[in-house]
Amino acid sequence: METKAVAPFTIETWEDDLCDERAGARLSRTRITKTFTGDFAGTSEAFTVMCHAAVQESSAYVGFERFLGSLHGRAGTFVLHHTASGAGASWTVVPDTGTGELTGIRGVADISIAEGGAHTLTLRYELG
Repeated sequence: METKAVAPFTIETWEDDLCDERAGARLSRTRITKTFTGDFAGTSEAFTVMCHAAVQESSAYVGFERFLGSLHGRAGTFVLHHTASGAGASWTVVPDTGTGELTGIRGVADISIAEGGAHTLTLRYELG
C-alpha cells in the first residue's frame, strides 16, 4: 500500500565546484545539505553534477541524495536519484538502499517551491 509523506525542508549548504567552463555550457559538481521536518524528519546530503547551458535558465542535473532520519516514525536511511532538465524532473528511491526500519523502501518524490521560496518534498512510498 502506497503511503504519502510531506516534509518541508531548508537548504543548509550549497557548495558549487566549477569543473569545466567552455563555449556552450558550464559543468559543476555540487554538494547540498538539507534539513527536513514533517512526516520525514532528518537531514540529507546530495551530490550532483550540473550543466548550465549558455542560454539563460537552460540547465540539467543528475545526482544522488542520502536521507538520514525517520519517516512516519521509522528510523533509517535511503538514497534518492535525481534527474532534471527543462523537460521535467524525477526523483526515485534507489532500490535496495533502505536501512534500519526503512529497509525495502521504494518510491517516487517531487519537490514543490512556493512563492517566497519555501521548499517541500512529497514522497510516495511503499515498504516491504
